[in-house]
Amino acid sequence: MKAMQFHSSGGPEVLQLADLPIPEPGQGQVLIRVEAVGVNFIEIYFRKGIYKTSLPATPGSEAAGTIEELGPGVTGFAVGDAVVSTSVIGSYAEYALVPAAQLIRIPPAVTMEQAAAVMLQGMTAHYLAFSTWPLKAGESALVHAGAGGVGLLLTQIAARIGARVIATVSTPAKAELARQAGASDVILYTEKDFAEEVRRLTGGKGVDVVYDSVGKTTFDKSLSCLRPRGLLALFGASSGPVPLFDLIQLSSKGSLFITRPTLWHYIASRAELEWRAGQVLNWVASGELHLRMEHSYPLAEAAQAQIDIEERKTTGKVLLVP
Repeated sequence: MKAMQFHSSGGPEVLQLADLPIPEPGQGQVLIRVEAVGVNFIEIYFRKGIYKTSLPATPGSEAAGTIEELGPGVTGFAVGDAVVSTSVIGSYAEYALVPAAQLIRIPPAVTMEQAAAVMLQGMTAHYLAFSTWPLKAGESALVHAGAGGVGLLLTQIAARIGARVIATVSTPAKAELARQAGASDVILYTEKDFAEEVRRLTGGKGVDVVYDSVGKTTFDKSLSCLRPRGLLALFGASSGPVPLFDLIQLSSKGSLFITRPTLWHYIASRAELEWRAGQVLNWVASGELHLRMEHSYPLAEAAQAQIDIEERKTTGKVLLVP
């Protein structure tokens, strides 16, 4: 089979197309024929060596496909089932193994591309809005990278709940996407100080919660956007890791809360995985959750896909198609 591999950490050039044997499923595993791969920023962290992995490595963890073979002990699934998971072992490939406990069946009304596009980012948006800070109607949220994959989904979900969303974006075109998703206000951070704008838009009060996937360049001002006892949910670091800071800032800025959540702790049980994935996929099936999937690359162009994500040339979800 064809798969992308890297033998050392570094720039996009370390990603190379390789011929590898099709893996055999072990106990509790399923072999899938990969039909659509979700590309995520975390794979850039692994490729750069920010997150450690054993080498050589095949990137990726999110994919939709068709079950080709069941490993020993697997029940509840059959060869030919259309499935999706965020726990695929090296999804940048034509075939991959998945723990059956992490598989979700794809509803008939949802395509492979849609399933791969929404699973990780959709469940991330779900846990942020329903668990990290359970949004209520009338509350306010600042969503950074409002035209990104998570940003557009989180904005839709928050607006569906009845919360006010203020989004930050880099261009007028992205601002329009954020508004279409349900943002009440959009700030072009390339033109205005977003912290000053948030204070102006909220009459000086600040927002209840900031959902920040950017990290280093937004962190300090994100804290300044919160109302007393508000929460900063730092769920990514696309601009780099946040530097060390004095915790007394949380007191002086209003007894603030901060958390660094990750999806895996919010789908730790099968029941929670099925709840989040089920709601997200059913919203896609019913048309209540709209996806943007304008950026699709052949598997061999995975390096270019990562370059375009890192240079913020994409909106919505980026896919690889083996």
